[in-house]
Amino acid sequence: MPNELNHVTSILTLDADAQLETPQSKADLIWHEIQNAYRTRKILTGKLGGIEKTEAGSLIAIIYYKDFRTVIPISEMMLNLVQDNAHDYGELSLRQNKILNNMLGCEIDFLVKGLDAKTRSIVASRKEAMLKKRQIFYLDTDASGKPKVCEDRIVQARVIAVAEKVVRAEIFGVETSILARDLSFDWLGDARERFRVGDHILVRILDVKAESPEQITVHADVKSVEGNTSKENMKKCKVQGKYAGVVEDIHKGTVFVRLSIGVNAIAHSCYDPRTVGKKDEVSFVVTHIDEERNVAVGLITRIIRQNL
Repeated sequence: MPNELNHVTSILTLDADAQLETPQSKADLIWHEIQNAYRTRKILTGKLGGIEKTEAGSLIAIIYYKDFRTVIPISEMMLNLVQDNAHDYGELSLRQNKILNNMLGCEIDFLVKGLDAKTRSIVASRKEAMLKKRQIFYLDTDASGKPKVCEDRIVQARVIAVAEKVVRAEIFGVETSILARDLSFDWLGDARERFRVGDHILVRILDVKAESPEQITVHADVKSVEGNTSKENMKKCKVQGKYAGVVEDIHKGTVFVRLSIGVNAIAHSCYDPRTVGKKDEVSFVVTHIDEERNVAVGLITRIIRQNL
């Protein structure tokens, strides 16, 4: 009896009919949306889900838009590889394949170029979507006479590839590389630990050169948006003080340590008989504070825990 009562008194909400939608009707709705986008030249955004070779041997990028498979030929991906003596990347298709591989999982803007209603297949262009965005955000101006993306403005960017020392970002149709030193005021040994393909990040525009939709370069950083906490934290740091830290990087005998008190530190020697390595947890003694560079200088007394 109580069960029956529960059934009667449970509230029937307005969105109850949403559950009646079948997978087929959902797919029909999305297909209708794609057809509209094709007609109105609306930019759609999907995920780079795969790389394939056609029977003719050319590369295609597979983008998924709400479960609909969309094909973008490599020539329409706007990878912009310079081919000359100074940029000899070897075989072009191998290089293109490598770049696409690093971009797997990233968000891609595209314009629908062709549809087949029977097979519900879609062919699209990333290049045309990027050029359209470039016109709107870099070349068209607002009431103040400035473009939307301009120097010193903080904008949202997409992470499209990440390597150890660099993050590749797409800022409204323009790709740019942000080096590790511009990603954070903290020592950052490996950008892959903090950034992922598909992330949305805030960047500050440092410099823009926009001559035409085809010729736009942007320089940006992440660290000036985050701010420098190390300066404030340095006040907690005392000469002859001993602090725990993590080794972020090692370069030409110099060990870069991020102290647990939130300070960047440099060590030129290690008293532990073991060889210090990246991500080792260490004990660090401060011998000097370099205020100009905002780093603590000292030595590693021992390795607390090796990252084996």
